Amino acid sequence: MPVNVYEGMFILDSNRYSRDAAGVSGQIPEMIQKLGGEIQASRLWEERRLAYPINGQRKGTYWLTYFKLDSGKLTELSRMCQISESILRTLFLKVDPRIAETLISHAQSCTPLQRRAPEPVAAPAGPIVDDDIPSAIE
Repeated sequence: MPVNVYEGMFILDSNRYSRDAAGVSGQIPEMIQKLGGEIQASRLWEERRLAYPINGQRKGTYWLTYFKLDSGKLTELSRMCQISESILRTLFLKVDPRIAETLISHAQSCTPLQRRAPEPVAAPAGPIVDDDIPSAIE
């Protein structure tokens, strides 16, 4: 079977992650390496409120991972994630080989929760006057 690059998005239990971040996130590379895979990049993406509760959890910690794995082992990895109590949901996408290096280098260079700061908006210089609206005081 061919070895492909995959993008894995894992939604982790936020309560477990806050108590033992290294232990919970460390399960992901352990599972992949146990199946003969190789981690390319792995990092925290963000923590956010879920659209609907999953296993009674209302918040989830999103973990992004790029890895190489034999395509025949992906089903087994998916099953291992379903059994784990710390992983609420997973999504695996096969990455096109033409863009794999770009995605991996971007994931390695970004810091967790990196966001652009909003640009300041200048306040108007004076009062806003609309000549078409009749004034109540005349």
